[in-house]
Formats: sequence, structure tokens, C-alpha cells
Amino acid sequence: MTSTSPHGELIRVGVVGLSASGGWAAGAHVPALAGLDGYELRALSAGTVESARAAGEKYAVPLTFASAEELALSEEVDLVAVTVKVPHHLELIRPALEAGKMVFSEWPLGADLAQAEELADLAHRRGVLTAVGLQARSAPPLRYLRDLVADGYVGRVLSTSMLGSGWIGGATYDDNYAYILDVRSGATLLSIPFGHSVDALTMVLGEFREVSALIENLRPEVTNVTSGAVAAKSAEDQIAVTGVLESGAVAAMHFRGGTSRATAFHWEINGTEGDLVVKADQALWFQGRLRLYGARGEEGALAELPVPARYERSLTQWTERGAEPAYNVAHEYALLRDQINGNLAPDKVGVPDFRHAVRRHAMLEQVREAARAGRKITLAGQGS
Repeated sequence: MTSTSPHGELIRVGVVGLSASGGWAAGAHVPALAGLDGYELRALSAGTVESARAAGEKYAVPLTFASAEELALSEEVDLVAVTVKVPHHLELIRPALEAGKMVFSEWPLGADLAQAEELADLAHRRGVLTAVGLQARSAPPLRYLRDLVADGYVGRVLSTSMLGSGWIGGATYDDNYAYILDVRSGATLLSIPFGHSVDALTMVLGEFREVSALIENLRPEVTNVTSGAVAAKSAEDQIAVTGVLESGAVAAMHFRGGTSRATAFHWEINGTEGDLVVKADQALWFQGRLRLYGARGEEGALAELPVPARYERSLTQWTERGAEPAYNVAHEYALLRDQINGNLAPDKVGVPDFRHAVRRHAMLEQVREAARAGRKITLAGQGS
């Protein structure tokens, strides 16, 4: 389906959850939109009139609303970006879809598969374009990595291994993130760090055919960094998944809660003709700068592989800003803009939409089921 802005090529954005006190919307979405042609940050909504007004003044947003429903009904908003905590996605995305607005939702789409399915079904019935914030798919280094693999840099892929720290699931927490201690929140080590990571892996190498999994909560009690109070935690802090990809390659992923002094993120792809490595210096690797390394044939040592300029998609203003949280988000917004305006190149895949999010949610539920059952599970094709 194709959606176009009624305001021509200028896409007017309303952000649900932009706060004067900061947060992901302020650190990623605002600078991403400011650094792109074709968008205008036109409106925002917050929990109260006062908080909405404060955010509007801080970020120079002309229209402010005290509810997502009011924002969705505004005739001056074409695209609604929902950047709030996962447990509130359903109630805040639904009004935008019912108003027939395009929606960009942060990942995860819902607190569980059922919520994601409800939102995707509503979007389909309303015939609106949707996007979900799996921004690693838009990152220039990973798009280059996918092409390297497809072009035979490593030959036939034999195996891949990914080791990461999730930040979520550490020994401490603060009041802003108390909700992630509850596995029912939908904001867990499995859904967020692992979810972003497995989506990137499958974008580059293809989907899993079968998986085995271990999911453990080894820190059932955690400490508040401010008060020192001890709280119960039901969410997982260790995930180990092994499996076979549809290509036949063997895959292993291990994500640890919190952070590690040793390895923040390391991803290897090993093939018959060479090896590729992706590294990052932060736990939430999909929000920061990535470095690619490779060697093949008779080359004895890995060398860094600079990303060709064409993968920046002419976004020259972002060339030296790869370490910023807004970098990958800006590239996803640029891809979405081209999709909305009908300017997407024939050989380019658009942004992941709500249907894709449902397939990824379904895969994560199957991973959790494999861990509960203690056995290998065969997966149906999930990604796009």
C-alpha cells in the first residue's frame, strides 16, 4: 500500500512522548528529523498540558497536545511517531491508525504478539503505511555487510556467532526503568536488545529454520541505584540461542544482562572463503557506531572495511555522525520519506512495517517457547 502526505512532499510529524526532560525521542527522533529534508516536526503530545507546552517550547514545536488522541485528529499531522514505553503502545498507536494517519512506532510494536497483531490488522484495514523502529536495518554498515555476504565475500556462509550485552537485565535499576523488571511489560532482554539483534542478523543472513534456547533469570533481585532498595525481577537476564538458518548455516547468539567489561558487542560471519566481523563499543550496539572488519582468500589478518559513501544515501550531513543515537534513526526516516513520496529505488527494500513486526514478535515467542519446552523448535518463515 502507498500513503502520501496531503501536504505535498513535506511530511508533517507529530511525536507522541516527546519530553522536555529528555529521553529517546529527544535524543534520537528530534535530531534525526532536524537533519533531514522533507520533514517538519509539527506537533507533539505529552501526559499533561503543562508538560506538552514545556516540550514544545524547548524543541520549538508549534502544536502541542495533552493526549495522543488529540494529536492524531490534527489535520496538520501526516505521520505520528510513537516513542513511549512499550506497555503504552497499543493505547497510543490505535488512535493514530483509526484517524488514518501513517505511524512510526518504536520497537517492540506491542507488549506481546497479540497486541502487535491487533495493531497490524487495524493498519491493514485502514490502509495506512506503517514503520517500526528496527533501525539497524537502515544502518549503512549493516546494509554494506548484507551486500558483502550476498556478493560472496565469505563464500558460502558456514556459521555465525553473536555475543552482546543488553544493558537491560543488570544488577541495578533506576526509577525510570522499574517497569522493565516485570517480564509482562514487553520490554525485556529478549524483546529489545535480542530482538533488535536477531532482526539485524536475519536481515543480513536470512531467517532461522530451527532454534534451541536457554532463557534464565539469574538475578531475581536487583538494587535501585538511588535508594538502595531491593526489588524483585521476573524478566530474563541471560539468553542463549543456537539454531540453523534457512541457508543451512549454524548460528549462535548469547546476550547477557547489564554490561560487560570485556565485550560489548561482537558478531562474526564465517564462510568457505573468508570471515567478516562487526564490533561496537556499547551494549545497545544498534544505537551507536559500528565497525566492520574482514579477510578472505590468502589474507591472514582482518582489516577494517570502510563503508562506501553510497550507503549514506546522499545524507552528507550525517557522514561524520555515526556515533550519535540519531544516526540510524535518521537513515530509517530517510528511507521512509522516499517510500512515502514514491521515490524508493526499485532495488531497495522499504522500512520494516507492522506486518514485519508481527513476524518478529512471533519468532521471539517461539524462542521463548523453545526455552520453556527444553527442545528444538522448527520455525516458519518469519521475516521479510
